[in-house]
Amino acid sequence: MRLTQGKWWIALMLLLHTQCFASELLTQKQRFELPEFTTFGGKTIKQLQVGYESYGSLNADKSNVILITHFFSGSSHAAGKYQPDDATPGYWEAIIGPGKAIDTNKFFVLSVDTLVNFNAHDPNVITTGPATINPDTGKPWGLAFPVVTIRDFVNVQKALLESMGITKLYAVAGPSMGSMQALEWATTYPDWIPRMISVIGAGQSDAWTVAALEQWGLPIKLDPNWNQGNYYQGEAPLAGLTTGLMLLTQQALYPDFINSSNPQHQSLEEAPLADIHQSHQVVNWLRNMAAARAKVTDANHVLYLIRASQLFLAGQDKPLAEAMQQVKAKTLFIPASHDLLLMPYLAEQPHQALLAAGKNSTLVPIVGPMGHLDGVANISQVADQIQRFLMQD
Repeated sequence: MRLTQGKWWIALMLLLHTQCFASELLTQKQRFELPEFTTFGGKTIKQLQVGYESYGSLNADKSNVILITHFFSGSSHAAGKYQPDDATPGYWEAIIGPGKAIDTNKFFVLSVDTLVNFNAHDPNVITTGPATINPDTGKPWGLAFPVVTIRDFVNVQKALLESMGITKLYAVAGPSMGSMQALEWATTYPDWIPRMISVIGAGQSDAWTVAALEQWGLPIKLDPNWNQGNYYQGEAPLAGLTTGLMLLTQQALYPDFINSSNPQHQSLEEAPLADIHQSHQVVNWLRNMAAARAKVTDANHVLYLIRASQLFLAGQDKPLAEAMQQVKAKTLFIPASHDLLLMPYLAEQPHQALLAAGKNSTLVPIVGPMGHLDGVANISQVADQIQRFLMQD
């Protein structure tokens, strides 16, 4: 199995013997560079680089572009494979490809690695963040890297599109943190976006969500190896990172899924009863997945992604209801009914605000056993609705 493809949930599903989709697409990672980039907070990043992938062909007038914005622990590998014998395709393979809901016979589908990408040590990811070299010092940025926001992710994508001569999208779509980027596009650059799809998403990070996200980073900061972010010449804080990823994984799943995936679980297990150093089987199951995932993840990048997600408010400059008045796109919100991470009310808020503003908005939930991850693993459930939405004038 290739964990280097940058999606811990694929590792999870393979461990649970979940069948993967057969891929008809091959893609390759490409590199986009900016000599200088100014962040939403007014800081400068020099020699910015991110990776991107594409599927399908760009038409003559460049009017068939669908941008896919990826989730927190994801990358631009939204569909297809790099090599025919890769173990797993991209995360939305179920809906991206020839004849699928996002039909690559019709659309040019593009996806971009975010700044401070979670998968900084994955050879198939290109990103700029704390783990990359600061050209002014010749050393890793560490915590000197500027705080970045969802707006910054969008602005890097916009710069890439403009470099390709693209001035308007056919649609933008993304799950989880990708949904934040999609709604930021529709709010901040409304003339670019006629259609927006938000999957397992939110219009803002409320107090509950900010506090929940903070928990993922606390174990990293408590690991002595973290050393205030200065660990690149020594031991990485893998113990803290693994613990943080355990918390992330559990919040992204629903109790029924974890319970059914651990049928041998017993409260009164022999090992933890005999020795305080031993753990229950389900804890080991969770830890092993997180430890495998941590091998391609950078701890500082996780902290920066947490902060970007915590700072999210669509439009970034006014209350959500007011910001939704700027949207010109038709919008489709797809929450997961059992989501314990970005709970359905967080998608309901912008949807209702858009309706109140007289906009065209639809909400269709996914009902599944996995919780937040239903928006990735079970996206095929709403493939027909996505296809119909994209075909609307």
